[in-house]
Amino acid sequence: MQKADTTSNEKPAQGTVDDVVIPAWFSLLVGLLMAAQWVFFLVTGQVPELHTAPIRIAFHLVAESVTAVSLMIAGMGLLRKKSWGRSAGLFAHGLLVYTVVVSPGYFAQAGEWPMVAMFCVLVILAAASVAVLARVEP
Repeated sequence: MQKADTTSNEKPAQGTVDDVVIPAWFSLLVGLLMAAQWVFFLVTGQVPELHTAPIRIAFHLVAESVTAVSLMIAGMGLLRKKSWGRSAGLFAHGLLVYTVVVSPGYFAQAGEWPMVAMFCVLVILAAASVAVLARVEP
């Protein structure tokens, strides 16, 4: 009986810079849509927490803004094949995963299940993007 060769020097499959096109566009699109959504909600007066819980919503808006801007910067860095693009992408997607895990609670409490479903899809897509970015050699 032969032993299996455990001394193989094969590396796990590595992605290439070209593999990040989809996560890059996903980052840009989600970042832009997050920013547009909040501008729309604020301009149309659909954020009652500005009056009922101004400090809490201010912190939330800062966190959402940092996430949106980080996603847009990461997307541009990845598309332009910048050396920092992968790191920025992983950081921005980490922020996104946090926000899409926390934010659905508000909509679930209000019984807005289509919004909860949207966040579920976003967390799956964000995780897929992280998996792609993690495979790309720095």
